Amino acid sequence: MKYVQQAIKADQPSMGIEGVNATLGDTIVSDSKDKTLCAGFFHLNKSDKPLVYTYDYEEMKIIVDGEFIITDESGQKVNAKVGDVLYFADGETITFETPNKATGFFVGQRKPL
Repeated sequence: MKYVQQAIKADQPSMGIEGVNATLGDTIVSDSKDKTLCAGFFHLNKSDKPLVYTYDYEEMKIIVDGEFIITDESGQKVNAKVGDVLYFADGETITFETPNKATGFFVGQRKPL
């Protein structure tokens, strides 16, 4: 078992995208060599521009604080709030925005950051 107390409050590294106030970090990484899972928190604060992200892995995310405005490349748009769950497929390009701030807990099948 791995345990991280109050992981949601841990400082996360910046995503390093100019004009986007976003942080993301792996809190726990599985020990599997061929099907690694990474889990952690994605924090987004209201920014000058939206975060546009193309997934190169599978990910699921639950909103744990605030509200995200999420748009996919087909134009589907959702206002994701606390308790909502999303799935992002490999190859999808997703746009993330927030009216104030938001936090999502993710689990992704990828290599650690």
